[in-house]
Amino acid sequence: MTAGPLAGVRILDLSQGAAGPVATMFLGDLGAEVVKVEPPGGEWGRGLGPPFLEGTAAAFMGMNRNKRGIVVDLKADGGIDVVARLAESSDVFVESFRPGVADRLGVGYRVLSGRNPRLVYATISAFGQEGPWRDRPGVDGIVQATGGLMSVTGTGEGTPVKVGVPAADMVAGIFASQAIVAALYARERTGRGQRVDLSLLESIMAFQVVPISMYLASGEPPRRMGSAAPYSAPNEAFRTADGWIQVAAYTPNRWPRLCEALGVDHLVGDPRFATNADRVTNRAELHAELEVIFTTRTTKEWLAELEAVDVLCGPLLTYPELLAEDHVERIDVLPRYRHPDLGELRAVREPATFSDTPGGHRTAAPLRPGEHTREVLAAAGYDQDQIDALVERGVVATPERKEEP
Repeated sequence: MTAGPLAGVRILDLSQGAAGPVATMFLGDLGAEVVKVEPPGGEWGRGLGPPFLEGTAAAFMGMNRNKRGIVVDLKADGGIDVVARLAESSDVFVESFRPGVADRLGVGYRVLSGRNPRLVYATISAFGQEGPWRDRPGVDGIVQATGGLMSVTGTGEGTPVKVGVPAADMVAGIFASQAIVAALYARERTGRGQRVDLSLLESIMAFQVVPISMYLASGEPPRRMGSAAPYSAPNEAFRTADGWIQVAAYTPNRWPRLCEALGVDHLVGDPRFATNADRVTNRAELHAELEVIFTTRTTKEWLAELEAVDVLCGPLLTYPELLAEDHVERIDVLPRYRHPDLGELRAVREPATFSDTPGGHRTAAPLRPGEHTREVLAAAGYDQDQIDALVERGVVATPERKEEP
């Protein structure tokens, strides 16, 4: 495998949970060398299950590939010195403590940038470093609720629901990886590192740029609309004879094609549905008219019919159905790899591909806390006697020490 576009970049990752680990995972996929620092016993993300793989959460394994794992007790005498020494030879430092905690521990931006002025220091928090909510604890579900996402998710007659994936964590991780790369690019011009701050709240609000922009213009809070888009119709899921089909036929050329395919040409001239704005206003009546027709045939039959006339559509697939699709196999979005302890596994890859500098899956997530402690410290210049002394004093940990009675 050739080196990825970020080959040569060294990242020291003290983040836990999902947002920070996702950010550094993507950077690792792109070729960066990532050292994951966990507290004694391992980070709390190892317990995000079931399911578990030999006691470690499958979710953790999915978010921490392409990293070498070490254990350092930041509260032990000498623990901060180990992290600071690793930061001296790193390009990026990532942490997800509550605001102020890194400074109190002794691994804040001022301390580490003083030892390494080229360091890009990225911090990810729930609600940001300033403001009245600064010290509030928060995880994905809390931020989905507080950040407005749950207010637009679900159906009008139902209760608010979370997005089915940890959306706040995922988008924060993606935005963080983007910001880190931007800071590295800026460093090429200035020669200096800098601090990069972002929060789950800011990230989930940026994720909602479309509905928030609509609210700012209209003053009308968006409603929960299930599968429908608030700005176009028909653009939603319809029940079929054996499942569901998502249809987007709201443009002036596709709306008549849909009506013709469904055998309801008379709706094209119906004043209730003449324009997209009319169809949005009268969405409930339109949906009822169309779903009666859709329920007469299977999803597969409608897909063939609509695709033949260039009407945008797609089936509602479950994970088993999605992963069984030939297209998913062909684009290799779930490559297989061998884990030394777990055998053959599959993992969702970084979505971007590069013609000249492809990255990819190089190493599995550290299955056990401290799996690479000795290797990482040796690369940082510690000799074996020094490493043994750190292990004996409990400053760092390795799997073999954890297993001692």
